Amino acid sequence: QGAIYSSAMRNCEIKRDVKEMASRSYDVLVIGAGINGAGIARDLGLRGLRVALVEKGDFASGTSSTSTKLIHGGLRYLENFDLRLVFESCRERLILQRIAPHLVRPLSFFVPVYKGDKRPLWMVRVGLTLYDLLALFRNTHVHGLLSADEAVRQEPTLKREGLKGVVVYWDCRMDDARLCLENVISAAEVGVDVANYAEVVGLLHKGGEIVGARIVDREDKSEYEIAARMVINASGPWLDQVRSLDGPQEPVLRTTRGTHILVPRINSGSEAIYLSSGRDERLFFVIPWGEMSLIGTTDVDYSGAADAVEPTEEDITYLLEESARHLQGAGLTRSCVAAAFAGLRPLVRDKKSEHASQVSREHTLLQSPTGLLSVAGGKYTTYRAVAAQVARLVCRRLGYPARKANTDTLLLPGGIPGDFSQFLVDEKQRLLTHYAVDPMLIDRLLERYGSRAAAVLATTKNAPQLLQPVVAESSLTQLEVDYAVRFEMARTPADVLRRRTSLTLQVGQGLTELPAVARQMQRLLGVSDRQREEWEDHYRTHEVQTRENHDENRCQDH
Repeated sequence: QGAIYSSAMRNCEIKRDVKEMASRSYDVLVIGAGINGAGIARDLGLRGLRVALVEKGDFASGTSSTSTKLIHGGLRYLENFDLRLVFESCRERLILQRIAPHLVRPLSFFVPVYKGDKRPLWMVRVGLTLYDLLALFRNTHVHGLLSADEAVRQEPTLKREGLKGVVVYWDCRMDDARLCLENVISAAEVGVDVANYAEVVGLLHKGGEIVGARIVDREDKSEYEIAARMVINASGPWLDQVRSLDGPQEPVLRTTRGTHILVPRINSGSEAIYLSSGRDERLFFVIPWGEMSLIGTTDVDYSGAADAVEPTEEDITYLLEESARHLQGAGLTRSCVAAAFAGLRPLVRDKKSEHASQVSREHTLLQSPTGLLSVAGGKYTTYRAVAAQVARLVCRRLGYPARKANTDTLLLPGGIPGDFSQFLVDEKQRLLTHYAVDPMLIDRLLERYGSRAAAVLATTKNAPQLLQPVVAESSLTQLEVDYAVRFEMARTPADVLRRRTSLTLQVGQGLTELPAVARQMQRLLGVSDRQREEWEDHYRTHEVQTRENHDENRCQDH
């Protein structure tokens, strides 16, 4: 299927040049490079339009890197009778497994049902039967049932007392930040001009219509104007803020805070556990995450500044206490929390829904009299379908023929057709015959870059020193930093440690590696000592959560 991108075979540098973008004229300017904006830019680029994509922070630096790391059909949406959304989500889950198999991988889920639960065993089974039907039975497996004793044997962490049984079903795990980044890379490969750290501070109007935007390059503080026939607002939680640049607007968003914590591994097996809260009956997950377990999420209304969202002690306590209700031997205390993060869901206001968790995850397209198109709401799983809908609308408005982008079959960079599990085995063996490196590094590169892993390692042919760790005993190599800067537009240590890799979400949170990474990036980007110091201060202040409370030794007995 000639769908394997060129970046699977060679390295393609992406040029960041805001000044150059200001000298061009575009069909479409997309504001916001979270997953919706990145997907829209890619789709439009594949249809042949001239597109620019700008993001005021790093790619995926907002909601798109603070999710629960799942691509799912939306099992809990069945309770709200959102059958169309579940059907669409199940379809998109299958598509994403095909086009990005290195980033979207099947994961089994245990749903324990206890005596007295609001959702009895028969109800859960009926719901999952409908779930299988809406997926047209094309999920990894249909759901099954374990007796209480069988379930505890497979997952000893579950409390046996009162357990009526466990229903097993399948969804997918994902690397959210990298899935967004691969969409940006794919967009750039087909001609879209992309720039992170480029903030929209105003909209340009002519004859009562929007004709572009004023942009501030946050790296050198220069201001530019970018001309475009149409502007798309895909800024997520900042949607209303961008809409206000077009004149006074009635807010349309209801933002809710979702907090997640990482603790020493409590999942005994490879499956995730789907639990219900005792205090508000909300559902949340305990997901295996390497040597850690990721627990989340909360769903709390948030009215503060989108840039200032962070985990609260109340959220962290909620997740710890509710996890302990159904898990035995976990011994989770506040000192066990190695890292925490929070993001905002940009939900569309719904006067019918009293509780945040009841608000629909459907997206809405808003068109202003001046031509600004805003994409509100939605969920990560359905981003590709949203992008296709937006692209078709844009083509109609601009008078372009109805070309197809084929994003449902065209692989994202790193994807391969066929059996990805077998590819991992074969490609690992092949790479080990060419490179004298730690097999664990090969595993990590293959799971992160997929078919691009060979191209990543090829950069060490003339620079073998890149295979050295950034600091002694660290798993992070100089190669990964070098590649992130030269080929993935990483501009700060946070971009590398939080989004190009995930060290920020591990024990230590990347603090040991931070000075070395900052020095290497300083050399690669040619910035001053002062800039390097600002990078480090910003990372310690804004990226690191809960470190002062974490005590690894006190959690060893759990």
